[in-house]
Amino acid sequence: MARRARDPESRPDPDALLALTAREGRGRLKVFLGAAPGVGKTFAMLQGARRLAQDGVDVVIGLVETHGRSETADLLAGLEILPRRPVDHHGRALLEFDLDAALARHPALLVLDELAHSNPAACRHPKRWQDVEELLGAGIDVWTALNIQHLESLADVVARITGVTVRETVPDKVLQQADDVVLVDITPDELIARLHDGKIYIPETARRATQNFFTPANLTALRELALRRTADRVDDQVADFARGQALEGPWGTAERLLVCIGDDARADHLVRYASRLAIGLNATWLAVHMIRPGADGDPARQTQIMNTLRLAERLGAETTQITAQDFAADLIRLARRENATQIVVGQAQASLTRFARRSLADRLIRDSGDIAIHVTPTQGPPPRRTWTPAAWLSRTGLAFDAIAAAASTALAIAFGHLLGVWLTLPNVSMIFLAAVLFCALRRGTRAAVLAAMLSFFGYNFFFIEPRHTFTVAAPHEVFALLVFLVVAILTGSLAGRVRHQAETVARRASATQSLYEFTRKMSAASTADDVLWAAAAHINKTFAARALLLVPDKDDLQLRAAWPPEEHLDAGNRSAAQWALTKGEPAGWRTQTLPNLTMQYRPLRSPRAILGVCGFGPAESTHELGSEDERMLAAILDQTAIALDRALLVDEAIKVAALQENESIRDALLASLSHDLRTPLATITGAVTSLRELGAQMSEEQQRELLQSIEAESARLSRFVANLLDMSRIESGALKVRRDWVDVGDAVRGAVERSRKAFPQNPTNLSIEPGLPFIRGDASLLEQVLFNLLDNAHKYAGDVGAIVHARREDGNVLISVTDEGPGIRPADLERIFEKFYRGGRNDGRRAGTGLGLSICRGIVNSMGGTIEAQSPAIRRRGTRMVIRIPVAEMPANGGVA
Repeated sequence: MARRARDPESRPDPDALLALTAREGRGRLKVFLGAAPGVGKTFAMLQGARRLAQDGVDVVIGLVETHGRSETADLLAGLEILPRRPVDHHGRALLEFDLDAALARHPALLVLDELAHSNPAACRHPKRWQDVEELLGAGIDVWTALNIQHLESLADVVARITGVTVRETVPDKVLQQADDVVLVDITPDELIARLHDGKIYIPETARRATQNFFTPANLTALRELALRRTADRVDDQVADFARGQALEGPWGTAERLLVCIGDDARADHLVRYASRLAIGLNATWLAVHMIRPGADGDPARQTQIMNTLRLAERLGAETTQITAQDFAADLIRLARRENATQIVVGQAQASLTRFARRSLADRLIRDSGDIAIHVTPTQGPPPRRTWTPAAWLSRTGLAFDAIAAAASTALAIAFGHLLGVWLTLPNVSMIFLAAVLFCALRRGTRAAVLAAMLSFFGYNFFFIEPRHTFTVAAPHEVFALLVFLVVAILTGSLAGRVRHQAETVARRASATQSLYEFTRKMSAASTADDVLWAAAAHINKTFAARALLLVPDKDDLQLRAAWPPEEHLDAGNRSAAQWALTKGEPAGWRTQTLPNLTMQYRPLRSPRAILGVCGFGPAESTHELGSEDERMLAAILDQTAIALDRALLVDEAIKVAALQENESIRDALLASLSHDLRTPLATITGAVTSLRELGAQMSEEQQRELLQSIEAESARLSRFVANLLDMSRIESGALKVRRDWVDVGDAVRGAVERSRKAFPQNPTNLSIEPGLPFIRGDASLLEQVLFNLLDNAHKYAGDVGAIVHARREDGNVLISVTDEGPGIRPADLERIFEKFYRGGRNDGRRAGTGLGLSICRGIVNSMGGTIEAQSPAIRRRGTRMVIRIPVAEMPANGGVA
C-alpha cells in the first residue's frame, strides 16, 4: 500500500517537538500493566530483563516481590540484585528499595516492581513512583509493574465495582508519560484457575479472594478498564508521533475543562471524574475552588480543600483558588478567560434552599452560552461527622452569636422599660433595631438574624398589648410587628455583609501594605545579604513562623545557610532543601518529598535560574496555610527571588566592568608597547646601520646628527621604561614619597632647565612669585612631575612653547603649566589622567604612552595635593595644568622637623 505523501507546506507541531526535547537526557519508562494481581506482570517483566542481560545490557534488579512464586524466583537467577535498605517503621525493621544505591550504581536498566507501593516515613519520597521519577531524571531506564485499580482517577470506580477501597494509588500522569505500556492480559477464568492452583495466594487467602475481589464480574470489569486505558495510551502515542512528523489527519480542536470543587470529601469524586473525562478527550483541565469574601473556613475544611487540590495536581490539573461573590458569573468569566470549553460541577444536594434559589448548576446551564456544562451526581451520602451539640456550636461559632443576640435583646428590653418609666413611647421598635445593628456590626449576619428573631418575640411579649403574652390584640400591631421583623432581618443582613466586606478589605489592605513595605525593602537592598536578611525577617514577622534562607556555594553547589548564618540543618532537612534546589519543587512539610519534616523548602526561582531555597516552618504544623497566606508567601518569595537576582546581577556587572577595564588596559598597554618601543628602536637601528655601512662616506655633521638621534631615541626609551616602572610602583604602593621640606622655586627651576635642554628649539617662560613658602614632599618627584607636564606641553604646542607660573593661593602653592596648543575636549578633562588614555585632544593626535599624566596625579596625590586640567571650555585656547599643594610652615628651629 502506497504511503500518503506529506504536504510540503506542513510543519511538525512545536509542542510535540518541545515534548521530545524535554525527554532528552531522561531515562525511558516501561510499565507492565495488568487488570489484577496474578496476571503475570512481574513474570513478563523479568523475562524481558533476562533477554536484555543476555544481549549485554547492564540490567540490575532494584526490587522484585516474588510472593512465594517459584517460577518468578527462578527468573532472578544470574541477574544482579541491589541490596535492600533496612528502614525502621514503628519499631519494625523493613527491607525497602535503596534509592541512593541505585543512583550510585546507575545501571542502564533498573527493574523496580510494585509502582504503587507506599514507602515508610524514613524514605525520601512517600511513594515509589516518585523514586521512579528521580531515577528517570538521572538518565536510568526503569521497568515497573502496575495494576489498573491503582490509578488515581479510577480509585472511586474500582471501589464501586469491587467494594474494596484502594489505598495505594499512582497519578495518571505517570502512565500517560510512560514511553511504553505493555498490557499483560489473561481471561478471568484463567486468572481464577491460577488462584485455585495456589499460584497467586496461599489457599486460605485465595478462598477469601474468590469470595470478594476475584469474582468473574469484578475481573471482567477491571479487564475492560485496563484495555480501555491501554488503548487510550496507544491513541495518544500515535497522535504525538503524527504531530511530531507533521502528518495530516483529522485532529480535533483542543478541549479544555474547568472543574469547580467544594470543601468536602465528595469533591474527590468530582476531581477523579474530571480527570477521566480529560483523559478521554485528551484535554487539559483546571480545578478551581471558590470562596466568598470574608468566609473563614475552619481548619478541617481548609485541609480538605488543599488535599483535593493536591489530588487534582497529581492527576494532571492546574489548580487555583479565587474569591467570588457570585459563583456562577465569576465561574463563567473564569472559563472564558481560561478558554475552557466545558465546565464540570457536582449535583447540588437536596435542601430547603433549593426551593428559594437556583443551584449553581442551574445558573451555569442558563448563562453559560456556548460552554458545555457537565453535572455529575455526587457519589454516596454527605460525609458523616461525629455530632455533639457542644462540638457543633464550637465549630460553627453559633454559641457566641446566640449569646451576643440574647444579650443585645435583653439590653434593648431593659432600656425600653427604663425609658418607659419617664417617657411615653408610642413605638420602641427602634431600640430593638439598634440591638440588631449592633450584633451585625460586632458578630456578623448570623448574629443579626438571631437578634432580629429574638427582638421580634421580645417586642411582642414585653411591649405590645396585651403584655406578657404572645397574643396581639390590634390587627395593625400584627402588621407593624411583621414589618419590624422583615426590616430587622434585612437591615441586619446588610449590615453583617458590610462588616464582612469591611473585614475582607481591611485584611487585604493590610496584606497589600505589608507587601508594599517588603517591596520597598527589597528595592533598597543593595547586596544579596541585605535581601536575604530582609526576606527572613519579613516572613517571620508576617506569619509568626520560622524562616530560613539558603543559597548554593559557587564551588560545589551545596547549600549553606545564608540567613540566619549560624543555622545548622540535620540530614533530612538538608536533603529536602537540596531537592528543592536541584529539582525546582517544594519539599518537606505537606509535600510529596519528605513530608514528615516540620519545615517546607521552596525554591527561589528567578527568570534566569533557581538562586536559593527558602525554608518555612509554620507555627501550626497540623493545619494548612490559608489561601490568602499561601498567596502572600508566594508573592514574598517571588519578590525575594527577583531582588536576589538583581543583587547578583549587580555583582556580576561590577566584575564584568572590572574585567573590561583590565582588558582595555591590556589592549592599551600592548598598543603603547608596539608603538613606543618599535618607533625609537627602528630609529636607533636605522642610524646604527647607516653608520656601520656608510660611515666612511658621511661627513662629520651627518654622523653627529645620527648619533644625536640615537641619543634622543634612547632617552625616549628610558623615559618610557621609567614611566612603566613608576606606574607599577604607584599602583602596588611601593613608591615611597619622602616628606622633606621642599623649596618649590628650586624644583620648578630644575624642571624648566631640563625642559630647555630636552627641547632647545621650544621656548619655556618662567614666572615665580618671590618668597614662596615651603611644602612637605619629595623634591625629585615634584621636579619629575613638572618635567612630564612640560614634555606634554612642548609635544602639543610645538614652537610656541610653554609658560610656567608658581605663586601662593590661599593656603596652597599653585603651580601651572600652560601651552598654546589645540586644547582638550571638555568631556576628556578628567579622562586624560587615566592610564593609557591618549585621546581627548581637539586635533585628534594621540602622542605618548598615556602614562605621564596618570603618574603625575599619583605622585601629586601622594604629597597631599591635587592636579587638574583646564582647556577651551574654561580658557579660550590651549591647555593649562594646575597643581595645588598645601603650604607647610617652617618650624622655628630653622627647618629641623
